[in-house]
Amino acid sequence: MIRVLVVDDQDIVRLGLRTLFDNEDGMCCAGEAADGLAAVAAARREKPDVVLMDIRMPGVDGLAATRRITADPELTGTRVIVLTTFEHDEYVFEALRHGASGFLLKDTAPVELLNAIREVVRGGALLSPSVTRKVVREFAARSPRTTRPHPELHTLTAREREIVTLVAEGLNNDEIAARLVISPATARTHISRAMLKLHARDRAQLVVFAYQSGLAD
Repeated sequence: MIRVLVVDDQDIVRLGLRTLFDNEDGMCCAGEAADGLAAVAAARREKPDVVLMDIRMPGVDGLAATRRITADPELTGTRVIVLTTFEHDEYVFEALRHGASGFLLKDTAPVELLNAIREVVRGGALLSPSVTRKVVREFAARSPRTTRPHPELHTLTAREREIVTLVAEGLNNDEIAARLVISPATARTHISRAMLKLHARDRAQLVVFAYQSGLAD
């Protein structure tokens, strides 16, 4: 059973999401929160599989709450998906940098939302990688970006660096395999090793590390 914590300051949004999850086989709502402080407390209490986190809330916002949840050693099994309006959310990059596993647009279709949650729980590919890349690039374009190579970047092999760059371009395993003429399983192995060396929680953080280290632009 996938347990989802719903965090949003709008009652109607929380009600709709709770109804959606509680009526879906293999999924349920693990609780609700209307602000970031309550979200952190609920996450620590319920230890959900996924926190669906609104960013813009009064008091402690979703960005601060994401930082606290992903930094909590007792919540290493919890994944955070942030909700955004995309064009107007300059905080998406920061949310990914601080451990969010991806993001969804607020107008995402219910079936896509459910599939995205399952994908994150499986530890699969980053949600909408090409869209994530666009968000990161737009954020970088708004403000000067200083390259800060990851301290473990030197541990990557040449092939792993190449593959991390392709992950940051938004390619999935099959696309990376086709580009490099290797098998999808080999691509997946290289990605897993790169994530381990760079201490990345998931592919979302791998994308962020690639941009910060100058492997992608």
